[in-house]
Amino acid sequence: MASWIPYALLSALFAALTAIFAKIGIKGVDSDLATAIRTVVILLLAWAIALARGATAGLSDLSGRTWLFLVLSGLATGASWLCYFRALKLGPVSQVAPVDKLSVALALLLAVVFLGETISVRSALGAGLILAGTVVLVWR
Repeated sequence: MASWIPYALLSALFAALTAIFAKIGIKGVDSDLATAIRTVVILLLAWAIALARGATAGLSDLSGRTWLFLVLSGLATGASWLCYFRALKLGPVSQVAPVDKLSVALALLLAVVFLGETISVRSALGAGLILAGTVVLVWR
């Protein structure tokens, strides 16, 4: 098994728990405020881990390009979280979460277009099945 697989599976588990905990926690709270609270928790946790592991040692060595793309990634993450929490506020987890997971198929497509990655027939089929599954789960 590739070393990244357990982390990817844990990521999926934590993302699922995020949806459940958020739906419970967002009741009676503005979705933007809920996102802000969540972001502070993540900020503190991420910096605590980075400091504990000594990962901040190379901070001053980061290139401008690295900073640019990490900032853009952060902005995209923030926009995603704001939209996700608003969607959870307005809709059921059983429909919001599958639509959010379309990001998997979109990431495959964007990796081909912007990163020049090649996609196998198997990966394309998987992305198509994700799309089809999302349609089935949200179609009323």
